[in-house]
Amino acid sequence: MQAARGVLMVAMAAVLTLAACGRGDKAPSLMNVRSTSQGPDEFAILPPKPLTLPTDLAALPEPTPGGPNLTDPTPEADAIAALGGTLRPAGGVPASDGGLTSYAARFGIASDIRQTLAGEDLEWRRDNNGRILERLLNVNVYYKAYADMSLDQQAELWRWRQAGVRTPSAPPPKPDEK
Repeated sequence: MQAARGVLMVAMAAVLTLAACGRGDKAPSLMNVRSTSQGPDEFAILPPKPLTLPTDLAALPEPTPGGPNLTDPTPEADAIAALGGTLRPAGGVPASDGGLTSYAARFGIASDIRQTLAGEDLEWRRDNNGRILERLLNVNVYYKAYADMSLDQQAELWRWRQAGVRTPSAPPPKPDEK
């Protein structure tokens, strides 16, 4: 009877220990942009543009069932316009951004840069995939893999402040930092 109690206690301790190792909501939510739940995706809901009366009613498009509407949200075009650019439906770079583009490409450009970086990132993460238990339990080791490459924000802010550079967008320094 004592042996059975001992085995039961060890089994209970093992179950509690494993339950304490559960991930819960500790994983950063922005690491997984796609929703895995069955509920609505709050990022897919865009409010419509306000209704306005155009100056020329003849310029209104012909109504088509299921077609685009003037009040449909266009977040990409709105973001480009807010940043001072112009939407280019045919692709390419507008002539007004030619100087910026040529300056950014002054050392050459690689047309397959996205594929190259994705392949290098995948190789780096495979080489830094974590220990065997982390792989078996599917633990996210993203931050650990890139820890040597991450910037210590507080140390960098301190370095710039010590150099006398104003940092107006950062929180004000604490009284003991002056």
